[in-house]
Amino acid sequence: MQAKELVGVYDADGGLLGEAAYVWGRLRGTRHCSLCDITHSPLRRKPSWDELLARLPVPFTTLHLNEMPADVADVVRTAGAPVVLVRTDADLTVLLDAADLERAGGDVQRFEQLLRLRLESI
Repeated sequence: MQAKELVGVYDADGGLLGEAAYVWGRLRGTRHCSLCDITHSPLRRKPSWDELLARLPVPFTTLHLNEMPADVADVVRTAGAPVVLVRTDADLTVLLDAADLERAGGDVQRFEQLLRLRLESI
C-alpha cells in the first residue's frame, strides 16, 4: 500500500470561537492538543512545520474537529483526537495516535522522525 494523503486532526474546533475556547482552556490548564504544539508556536504556525510539509512525499491536511468530512469523523470517533491518519487506496487508518504525538513533545523534527518511520511500515 502507498500513502496518498496524511490527515492531522487537532483536538480543538476551528474558527474564531473554537480557537478562542482552545486558548482559554489552554491558559486554564483544561485543554491540550499535542498536534497543535507540533504545528504552532504560541503566536503562529511554526516555519519548521511549513518546511516539513514541503519535504513530505504526500499532501498533509490539518483539520479541526468541526471541519472533518464524514470518513475522517468516523475514524476519529473511535481513535480520538489529536491524531494523524493515512489515506491509501484501500482505506483511512490511524498512523500516529495521541500518545505518539505527545511523545514528539511539540518538536517538528521528532514528529517527522516518527512520521517517516510509520510511513515506511505501511
